[in-house]
Amino acid sequence: MEAISVKDLCVSYGENTIIENMTLSIPKGKISIIIGANGCGKSTLLKTIARINKYKKGDVFIGGKNIKKIKEKEIAKEVAFLPQGPVCPDGLTVRELVAFGRFPHQKMIGGLNSHDKEVIEWAIKETGLSEFADRPVEALSGGQRQRAWIAMTLSQETEIIMLDEPTTYLDMSYQLEVLEVLQKLNREKNITVVIVLHELNNACRFADNIIGLKKGKIICQGKPIDVINKENLKKIYGIDASLRKSENGEYPICTEYELLREE
Repeated sequence: MEAISVKDLCVSYGENTIIENMTLSIPKGKISIIIGANGCGKSTLLKTIARINKYKKGDVFIGGKNIKKIKEKEIAKEVAFLPQGPVCPDGLTVRELVAFGRFPHQKMIGGLNSHDKEVIEWAIKETGLSEFADRPVEALSGGQRQRAWIAMTLSQETEIIMLDEPTTYLDMSYQLEVLEVLQKLNREKNITVVIVLHELNNACRFADNIIGLKKGKIICQGKPIDVINKENLKKIYGIDASLRKSENGEYPICTEYELLREE
C-alpha cells in the first residue's frame, strides 16, 4: 500500500527544470530515504509533495487524495514536513516549540485544549525529551535540538513525516541518535517516514526503501541491499565505489570510493 504517489511530475525554477516526468510510489509504514548529489532534486521533491513548491505538470497523491484538491491546513493534518536547518526563536522552550505542531488542528478561537496538551507531552516523551521539556531549545545539544524539531512534527499527529537532511551538521553520534528516534517511531507507531539524506551508509542502514536520484530522474528504488551497487552509485554520484555487506548481511556499506573522471 502506498502513502504517497507522484505521477508524471515536472517541477521547474524559471527555465531550469529540476524534476522531469517523475513517477514514484512511496510505501506506507516504511522508512524511505532519498539520496543523490547536490542539486539532483531531492529537497525539491519533498517540498513539492508538501505543497510548498508549485509544480508545472503532473499529480501528487497523499493517501489517495490529489493535493490539488486539498486545502493547505488539511495537508498539514496528513503530512508533517521538517525543512533543512530550521531556526528556533531565542528563549523558546522545548514544550513551546512542540506546541507549534498543533496549529493545523486548532480553531480560530481558543488555545490548547486537553487533547492538544496530551499530544504535546506524548511527542516530547516519544523523542526522549521529557527531562528537557522546560529548557530553552538553544541550551540543548545538536542531537537533542533536532529531536525537539522531530517532536514538533510528531505533535502534528500525521501518519507521514518528511524530513529534509535532518542530520546535516551533526556529528556521528548525534546523526545516529536522530535516525534511531525516527526508526523507533516508524516501527512502534507505523509512521511513514521520508528522509532526504546525504550520508550513504546511514541511508543504507536505516532505509526500508531507498530512492536514488540524478538530475530529477529516478536511477534506482528498492531495498538498499538490492539496488545500491557499483553501477547505480556510478550513475548517481559519478564514483567508483567499493562495497561490502553489513555484518548481519542486511544492507550494503561503502568502504571507499574514487571519483570517476571523464577522459
